Amino acid sequence: MRILVADDDAVVREVVRRYLERDGFTVVETADGPATAEVLARNEIALAILDVMMPPPDGIELCRSVRAGPHSDTPIILLTALGEEEDRVLGLQSGADDYIVKPFSPRELTLRVASVLRRAQRAPAPAEQPALRSGAVELRPDSQAVLVEGRRVDLTAREFDLLAFLLAHPQQVFGRADLLEHVWGWSFGDQSTVTVHIKRLRAKLGAAHRIETVWGRGYAWGRPGDEDGEH
Repeated sequence: MRILVADDDAVVREVVRRYLERDGFTVVETADGPATAEVLARNEIALAILDVMMPPPDGIELCRSVRAGPHSDTPIILLTALGEEEDRVLGLQSGADDYIVKPFSPRELTLRVASVLRRAQRAPAPAEQPALRSGAVELRPDSQAVLVEGRRVDLTAREFDLLAFLLAHPQQVFGRADLLEHVWGWSFGDQSTVTVHIKRLRAKLGAAHRIETVWGRGYAWGRPGDEDGEH
């Protein structure tokens, strides 16, 4: 399985490559935006690790380009020295599956890679699994489709998983750490990832969403205590 490591720092590339190869991956290295874009365009990799601050186009630009292109489902992890929350949020809003701040633990990075790949390679749900419905929103596990008033809405794999979990547990409140564990399968990680995915889900579902913020506790699909879970 081929992993792209794109970073203008040769030391970072070497460390990441060594750990990934130890786990059995084949690593393709690039040091700037144009070379990275060429590799991404060939669609010969299972996952891309992109440095946010490498010579342009940088990691965020490349991530946005991938998400808007024909291979939009390519898993992407952003790697950066920018650790402020607004920087992490910007990275996740660009469509990244994960965001890791330098300096980082190489072993943690390889665990994140494995987690993102597991989700990307997950087989579709069995055809007999029933659809989940709430108001105008319908989620079909068998075809991995989400409809709003009969119109298909494009979600990333993680957005789909998050919506499916919330729909399956209406009116139940889950904190960000809970959602990180149940949806992402992580007992570690940046909880702002959850915040960004909630924001993206709300935007994509529009007025049909029923994601409530329960201050000090977390999020719920439908206001807790409402019989029908609707606004």
